[in-house]
Amino acid sequence: MLHSEVIGAVVLACNGDRTAAYQDPITYEAGPTLTTPLGEVSSYQLYTQHFQSHEPTFNLQVQSYQLGAQLRDIYLDHDSPSRIFGVDADLVDFSQIHVIIKAGAEGPAAFSSGMGLLQGLFPPSTDHNILLSNGTKVVAPLGGYQYVPVETVDPSNDHSLESWIDCLAFEKHVKEVQESSEFMQATRASQQFFNVMQDFMVGRAASLENAYNLWDFVSTQRTHNMTYAYRLPPTLVEQARGWANFRENLIFSDPEPTGIGNSRTALSPIIGFLQDIAYNDEPLKLMIIEATYQPFISMFHMTGAVDALHALAGIPDFGSALVIELRQTQDADTRHALRFRFKNGTVKDFRTLEIFGHRDDIPLTEFIFRLETSIINTRDQWAKSCGVRSLLPELQGAAGRPDVVVKAGCGVALVCILTLALWLLYKAKFGSAKHLTYLELRDEEAAADLFPINIFDSP
Repeated sequence: MLHSEVIGAVVLACNGDRTAAYQDPITYEAGPTLTTPLGEVSSYQLYTQHFQSHEPTFNLQVQSYQLGAQLRDIYLDHDSPSRIFGVDADLVDFSQIHVIIKAGAEGPAAFSSGMGLLQGLFPPSTDHNILLSNGTKVVAPLGGYQYVPVETVDPSNDHSLESWIDCLAFEKHVKEVQESSEFMQATRASQQFFNVMQDFMVGRAASLENAYNLWDFVSTQRTHNMTYAYRLPPTLVEQARGWANFRENLIFSDPEPTGIGNSRTALSPIIGFLQDIAYNDEPLKLMIIEATYQPFISMFHMTGAVDALHALAGIPDFGSALVIELRQTQDADTRHALRFRFKNGTVKDFRTLEIFGHRDDIPLTEFIFRLETSIINTRDQWAKSCGVRSLLPELQGAAGRPDVVVKAGCGVALVCILTLALWLLYKAKFGSAKHLTYLELRDEEAAADLFPINIFDSP
């Protein structure tokens, strides 16, 4: 393709290192988890082992913060060939950046990771200051720390980053995957491994259905628990990761572009952003989406990237990033093209991906044409695809889920109690209307006695 320059970019970033996070194998509702300082600042490639000494060697590398710093070097630095045209690099321009952070499952880990990324992307600057009327120059705290506004996305009102939550059709899809001949064959092949893993699990079932939770437990324990790391035999964590990759790749993909396994809601903010820059002359230059691993798997399948690079068929490492560059070309027929670049975790460099068979950049119009029927833009569209008739998905299928009924009932009761308490408080404070006392000002002189000075009148 002819020479092109970057005029905008979407960054889909994966959260950094965190504590263990259990998620239901069917509904994917997740338990609590928190990011670690490792996830915010540094990461390492595990699993290099000295088998003679049985001591794990950790190759320390940077993660969320350094990912932001690396993105800054590539897309904001004045001397970079991939610098986004017209972007303000030193001081963040709020009109040029839009940040979306997942707030549902693993929300705290995603939020902290997002903050770490933004600190690397827009580091403190003494130019972030104000000159007061008395001549005093005040620099923002922490050496000019830059506060970038973020939008948190919770599936209770926006499913763009978690289309699978409260989705009955997705739960059916998970069960169908686990009943498929491919999955059943893998279950038999993996049985011996999971039998061995029983001795290294605490409170989690050792089965292919629970492969992600098993790998998550083993991986986080090996990362944070020295005693566990020294006790774990070689290759077990790699095997656990392999089976987790196998299962999650089946769950978050679909043979059909419009299939429920694909995270189609994530396409909406991405394509909307690209269209706004290319066709609507918006000032936006950069979109950051901080999420977890699931949208990566779906994106690689929906765009055909996994067909050219099968290694993408799995869970990306913590701190991974997929960048979609919007480029303006000199080709009169194309005008705008997209280049996909991916970095898996602590790997140093980004790798350009083939999208829909294009070894070079893909025209924006072709990309939109191929995916426009797959995009879920609204909550009504999401509800229809999930088989949810109401915009309150928590109430769907409640007959078979007593926990939902209890939660909904408790919520309604709490609202009623609070409303009654507020009404009683109001009555106790103000009483009835007949007890109110009125003050009537008879003339201007009386008014002047009460308010002798009008500060708004000129002298």
